[in-house]
Amino acid sequence: MTTHSARKFIQLESEFLMHRGGTLPRVDLAYETWGALNSRRDNAVLLFTGLSPSAHAASSGEDTSPGWWEEMLGPGRPIDTRRYFVVCVNSLGSCYGSTGPASVDPRTGEAYRLEFPVLSIEDIAGAGFEVIKALGIERLHTVVGASMGGMTALAFCTLFPHAARGLVTISSAARAEPFAIALRSLQREIIRSDPEWHDGNYDAGKPPVRGMRLARKLGMITYRSGEEWLGRFGRERVSAEHAPGDLFGIDFEIESYLESHANKFVGQFDPNCYLYLSRAMDLFDVGEHSGCVATELGKSTVERAMVIGAETDFLFPLHQQEELVECLHHPDREVEFVVLPSLQGHDSFLVDMDRFRPPISRFFDQD
Repeated sequence: MTTHSARKFIQLESEFLMHRGGTLPRVDLAYETWGALNSRRDNAVLLFTGLSPSAHAASSGEDTSPGWWEEMLGPGRPIDTRRYFVVCVNSLGSCYGSTGPASVDPRTGEAYRLEFPVLSIEDIAGAGFEVIKALGIERLHTVVGASMGGMTALAFCTLFPHAARGLVTISSAARAEPFAIALRSLQREIIRSDPEWHDGNYDAGKPPVRGMRLARKLGMITYRSGEEWLGRFGRERVSAEHAPGDLFGIDFEIESYLESHANKFVGQFDPNCYLYLSRAMDLFDVGEHSGCVATELGKSTVERAMVIGAETDFLFPLHQQEELVECLHHPDREVEFVVLPSLQGHDSFLVDMDRFRPPISRFFDQD
């Protein structure tokens, strides 16, 4: 069946000033919406994505293909689009419609590549603000984000302290810790070490496939948990035999799983965009300006906040969620901390819907 894209665009009318220096002369921002804005214009929910998803969070009449958060968003679902007008923005710096390193620089007529300015989480938050402003929304009901999207939601609340009444962060943090920085640094080095990368000037038809495959495999190892894989794969062997002369081919089901995910990712995401977004996560620190996360988050007029973490997430571990809860506490703010015993590690918010639906439903049902 043929489907039609639900993706919409806004183009900023003036230069976009980047948080860490530089400007973009023209910015296109891709987004999707579900539901309808009410007469008071106070039922809007802004959804920020993780590193690699597009703005297609859920299916709709315009695009019936399943979205990356299909079971969380829609009629009768936790974020009920019969009550809320939901906006999901493709991150600035990404490659699904919004301006990024793979986009054409109008000043040169060539792709930005590594001439794209340093990207920050604050830039992504600022771009999201431009979208809701263009839609005529002065104050959001809630801003929601998971993983990198949670960082962006926090940046949004500090940069635009009066722009949202509610905040939901999932498997995220106020800053990147050394362990996560080290992992992402290695992923970036793997991509840049691929001979086909050519200092970012790779041929679009011949990208650094090997580097992207290996970086994705390492990413998948950090996104899930050993407990899940022990129960799911154990030491099960694959049925296929090695090719003649291949002494170190795939023997185990877990190896086949990683190979499958790596192959699906290659060709779907631009390598330079991946590098920029990954680095933006490492550079992010809510408390960068004042030296105190609580001081920065205290500027926001958010009235209600929910912080959700998974017990098996070692990329954004629970102690970072606890720090975030502590720093969000404010006399005029209700803060709820939810710890879920999900086995799927950092990716739990994408797959363990039976555990994640109830708290998010509870948050939105308390309106």
